Amino acid sequence: MSQNVLLKASERPAWRVELANLVSDPDELCRILALRPDDADRVRRACAGFRLRVPLPYLSRIRKRTPNDPLLLQVMPQARELVETPGYSTDPLDESQFTPVTGLLHKYHGRVLVVLNGYCAIHCRYCFRRHFPYQAHQINAEQWRDIIAYIRQDPSIEEVILSGGDPLTSPDKVLSKYCADVADIPHVQRLRLHTRLPVVIPTRIDRDCLRWMSDTRLQVVMVLHINHAQEIDDDVAEALRKLSHAGVCLLNQSVLLRGVNDDVEVLAELSRALFANGTLPYYLHTLDAVQGAAHFDLDAARVHALQTALRGRLPGYLVPKFVVEEPHADAKTPL
Repeated sequence: MSQNVLLKASERPAWRVELANLVSDPDELCRILALRPDDADRVRRACAGFRLRVPLPYLSRIRKRTPNDPLLLQVMPQARELVETPGYSTDPLDESQFTPVTGLLHKYHGRVLVVLNGYCAIHCRYCFRRHFPYQAHQINAEQWRDIIAYIRQDPSIEEVILSGGDPLTSPDKVLSKYCADVADIPHVQRLRLHTRLPVVIPTRIDRDCLRWMSDTRLQVVMVLHINHAQEIDDDVAEALRKLSHAGVCLLNQSVLLRGVNDDVEVLAELSRALFANGTLPYYLHTLDAVQGAAHFDLDAARVHALQTALRGRLPGYLVPKFVVEEPHADAKTPL
């Protein structure tokens, strides 16, 4: 039996304990939030295709007795997810076409993305990878060596992106090794992490995590995913402060979602809150056309109106780039 199995909960890092105590039952979620279950049978069917998963620190920011709470809408399964919508697919970005070795996507010039694992602490109902075949992209030691060999032989690659799932669900010893292996490749200059963990479980940003991020020669960039200012409480703000003080460049990308943040005041408040906590608004994505998430989508006229209004409300550096990601484009397409 491994040492990790023998560790008592009190001896594990706080974030590991919180990661193990997720709400995964819609009835329990409704009970905690004092909500009446709606169309329970179909909600359970939606869960069967894409499980409910909400960490307690994130759940604590959802208002009770508020069915339209913007954080709740991001995580609560809905019967509408079962509707088959024309034009929406299980692989909206056609990622399977850009996988030269297992676990690695090479879509854009100068950078590669590693699907480090298939685990997320939270299941966002609009996720473009909700149907992704993670079981075919689990990285073992041999596959990691193949990934490193691929990056090493291509001097045009100057940035490695760790994604998933969520890379920060991996232990720090593993991440430290991966970081060191990437840093050993002379032409790689930056390590980017796409993560939601500092937002949904802010205790993830502990001493061990900060150590390997600050000890590398690589520039470390962290792209967070925050859609609404309500997601940033004092604990999240403290985690962002620690990351910033460790020299991590903090960016945020959001998804434009009907009922969640499709309002100019909500978007402006989010940008202000991000910048106040050392994070630059980076991208505002339109919804990827993933099957099961069509109810979050907005028409082009509404997106354009929000973009125009936000530009008139904020200084340019607080306005995220409105973009759409197209399957075979050389870069994200600005709107």
